[in-house]
Amino acid sequence: MAKKNEFATKIGLVAATVGSAIGLGNVWRFPAETQENGGAAFLLLYVACVFILGVPVMLGEFVLGRGGRRDSVGVYKRLSPGTGWWIVGALGIIASYLITIFYMVVAGWTLEYLVQSFTGTLYPSGVRDISHRHFSAVMESSISGWWKPLAATATVIILNIFILLRGVQKGIERLSNVLMPLLFLILIGLFIVAMTLPGADAGLEFFLKPDFSKITPEVVVNALGQTFFSLSLGMGILVTYASYYPIDTNLPKTSITVALLSLMVALLMGALIFPAVMTFGLQGENMHGATLIFMTLPEVFGQMYLPWLWSGLFFLLLLVAAITSTVSIAEVSIAFLIDQFGMSRRKGVLITLLPMLVLSPICALSMGPLSGIKIFGMNIFNLLDTFATNMLLPIVAIGTCLYIGWFGPRRLLHSQLSNKGKLRSPLAGVIFFILRWVAPILIASILLTN
Repeated sequence: MAKKNEFATKIGLVAATVGSAIGLGNVWRFPAETQENGGAAFLLLYVACVFILGVPVMLGEFVLGRGGRRDSVGVYKRLSPGTGWWIVGALGIIASYLITIFYMVVAGWTLEYLVQSFTGTLYPSGVRDISHRHFSAVMESSISGWWKPLAATATVIILNIFILLRGVQKGIERLSNVLMPLLFLILIGLFIVAMTLPGADAGLEFFLKPDFSKITPEVVVNALGQTFFSLSLGMGILVTYASYYPIDTNLPKTSITVALLSLMVALLMGALIFPAVMTFGLQGENMHGATLIFMTLPEVFGQMYLPWLWSGLFFLLLLVAAITSTVSIAEVSIAFLIDQFGMSRRKGVLITLLPMLVLSPICALSMGPLSGIKIFGMNIFNLLDTFATNMLLPIVAIGTCLYIGWFGPRRLLHSQLSNKGKLRSPLAGVIFFILRWVAPILIASILLTN
């Protein structure tokens, strides 16, 4: 059997894992969730969930991946041969593939807005109504036609193929080493600009001063759900990436680093967006999901000096997040094909991503020309999002916790956290207790609420 691929450097290892964890979950989804769930009260719950639940579950996935040294299915087959636990890993692969389909669509929108920002199409000269109505029309034009969604989606899929064909070190790691510093640099620059806006104080108050009356059981569940989405838990990504970790990787230190950097991006995104929307009086707009990113923010930038520059930088930031997300999620299926069927990387990449050239465009068109096609009352895009994120991810996460806490090898967690006794692991007992008792109950609450 060929030697297992590994990340070449510790910096590359962290950059790749951070890239998989940050992605669209923090840049695209977090601000809208914060807006809809009470601002600072939601942020406070989210931070608590990241450290109480997110880090332990992340460590559980790291332990599986590094301990099994295989894909999401292979780790269970290797650690518990002859059992049915591999089904948990298979569900994670299915979830990741479904998410990849609609993530390619979001990445395509982002690419189109990036091009429009720098070509002047998004802010045409002579157009007086640079307002919500204008940007609603731009968004409608982007999703309602045939060729624009097809071209943009196909472009990002081809870009993913090019990156993933280069492998773990030359593709994923090298990409992450470049894009992660770029993401933080752009985000910090936009944050500095946001802090100079007249409404910065009001925006920061909404984002950082909690109103505890806003905390409800639903908000708690939403904070738990955002924790899983933003840290890429239950998708098989962290299991797959951890299988590429060298045997001397400090798993607890890595998990804390990833969690802190993920939180930093979330905080910077909130501190960028909410001062801006308060300054320009947009807090009453519909700010959910795609609306916030693709309609409200361009309106904000349109009221600033050199709007094309700020819009271009922001959508470059979002494209970076989108590419690191799609690459990491697609790698889950690629690793499965390589490990379970002995395929070459080239064949695994092509079998995984070439069908996307059909599936993702269909998903994109379901938001426009094919919007009349409904399954369970939802278009294809929303159906994939709902089924994968609200159903499969919590099921996979519960399975991971139950396996490590009750049914897996008894010393697996302690052995991996301590690098087989070479490191001190004083919190191993606490992590084990959370994975065995606390996490399954909390995650089940997400599943039952959905």
